[in-house]
Amino acid sequence: MDITVTTEFRYILCYCRWYLTLLSALHFYKRQPYMIPMVLDKLGESLQGAIKKIAGGGRIDKHAVDEMIKEIQRALLQSDVNVKHVMDLSTRIRERALDEKPPAGMGAREHVIRIVYDELVRLMGVGTPLALSKQTIMMVGLQGGGKTTTTAKLARYFQRKGLRPAVICADTDRPGAYDQLKILCDSLNIAFYGERTDDPIGIVERGLGELKSYDVRIIDTAGRHSLEQDLIEQMEKIHAIANPDQKLLVLDAAIGQQAMDQARTFHDSIRVTGVIITKLDGTAKGGGALSAVSETKAPIAFIGVGENVDDLEKFETDRFISQLLGMGDIKTLIERAEEAFTEEIDVEKMMQGRFTLKDMYQQLEAMHKMGPLKQVMQMLPIGGMKIPDDMYDETSGKMGRYKVIMDSMTEAEMLDPKIVDGSRVKRIARGSGTRIEDVRELLKYHRMMQKAMKGLRGGRFNMQKMMKKLGV
Repeated sequence: MDITVTTEFRYILCYCRWYLTLLSALHFYKRQPYMIPMVLDKLGESLQGAIKKIAGGGRIDKHAVDEMIKEIQRALLQSDVNVKHVMDLSTRIRERALDEKPPAGMGAREHVIRIVYDELVRLMGVGTPLALSKQTIMMVGLQGGGKTTTTAKLARYFQRKGLRPAVICADTDRPGAYDQLKILCDSLNIAFYGERTDDPIGIVERGLGELKSYDVRIIDTAGRHSLEQDLIEQMEKIHAIANPDQKLLVLDAAIGQQAMDQARTFHDSIRVTGVIITKLDGTAKGGGALSAVSETKAPIAFIGVGENVDDLEKFETDRFISQLLGMGDIKTLIERAEEAFTEEIDVEKMMQGRFTLKDMYQQLEAMHKMGPLKQVMQMLPIGGMKIPDDMYDETSGKMGRYKVIMDSMTEAEMLDPKIVDGSRVKRIARGSGTRIEDVRELLKYHRMMQKAMKGLRGGRFNMQKMMKKLGV
């Protein structure tokens, strides 16, 4: 079989292996599928419902387009997107859907869906990537927006990318800011500088000198309940001393359209270079916050999608909208796989079905490194299917139990599960503190996975077709 084993190809196989793992595990539960919850649950489900009016309907005509647009309008307005923005977007979608001819090789339905995607990307604005190089970053924002936590998350982001970050606590106004940030940094093994004084300017000056050998220095500044003059003056003084490469404004997604006023005020005062929108996982107004910030021309750098330290994602509009519409996010999935799958993949062995319990154990460990199961599942292009939260919990628990069982197996059993007879099953169950049924279920699951791996051996044409389908 003639296959060029590129890095991308290896990680697509990792993705397929992971995907088949999940489907095989869910096979045990015998439940009905639902709609997948997205980063913005209701907005994502509503937009996917609007698209289905076109994707599963009859002829594409003015009535069909108008019905779809009504659903899109309803979804965006419920997410607190500005009415004028929604009307402008509707006009552009309607004009393009009815007037444009689909490109060669693209059907009318696919073309209309592509138009919706393009216009939503345009509405949300463009992101701004941060360089993975030596730099100083100044964090600004009002109280309650999650600035201190986001500072630690950003440091963790650079740490995961192989850089040496350090954090300076210049927030001397809020009681507990020093302790909160120090505890977070200590838990992540990230360098921290702070003083229990009320001299933020001096702290920044001394901190920069102390941490000059680090790759990325992140300064957490004080916040207020409103942008008062003394806060502006303090920020300007810190800016003059630090001369930061980036000034990132942290905004809470729950403020919706009001994000535009805050972003514009900060932007006019200290010329922020990027915005981080936090708490997108816990508000119905996230769409309003994202679209409002784009109006100020201050690009969005990151979005916060959860409480864990790794729940900070680069904001890339095309990926975000793709995920929102249920199209998956294969690029991010591959990036996570590159970090998680550190061992070389034996492609031929895998495609021939030579898949041992030892291989499966390594795979489960790598899956765990890729992040929470629910979060990774959102990146799969599974056409709007969803799995309920309790099933995610059950699946994660089952995978953890499988690892415990395998920890009680011998090297010979891990390499050749066929030798695991009844007496060995009893011994493994006793040693792992699990039931005999659990051990047998693991062996059944492994056989299913082995068969699925062998099914990947479909020739060059099929593999290219699969890669195209995955959007890589």
